[in-house]
Amino acid sequence: MFLGKFLTTFSGNNRIVLPKKFRQELGQGIFYLMMGFNGEIWGFNAKEWDKEAQKRLEEDFTTTVGREKRRIFFSNSEICSLDSQGRFIIPEVMIKGSSLKSEILILGAGDHFEIWDPGVLEQLENDNRQKT
Repeated sequence: MFLGKFLTTFSGNNRIVLPKKFRQELGQGIFYLMMGFNGEIWGFNAKEWDKEAQKRLEEDFTTTVGREKRRIFFSNSEICSLDSQGRFIIPEVMIKGSSLKSEILILGAGDHFEIWDPGVLEQLENDNRQKT
């Protein structure tokens, strides 16, 4: 299970080091990234990715809604791998579609991890607190 929060920065061109706890959750180092809904990026190990992908594949592709759900899910996803130092490169298309800058917050969300710009997450949490 992905737990905790880790503040980091890019270690090169779109490259970040994944925290050791999260690398251990990934197992073999192959994982999947997907664009989130608020400028963040989600990361899944193979087991959890397969569960999420299967849900989308069960959508009826003969319907407009089913095709749209599949299209959004799979077209906004990428397969990634870690190098020997636990680093990976976030694809450029995801960098452009995200709110990431130099400082990055990687946080556990149970079955997946999330990559955020700390300021964007803080603003979102403040907005949500004001709504409740």
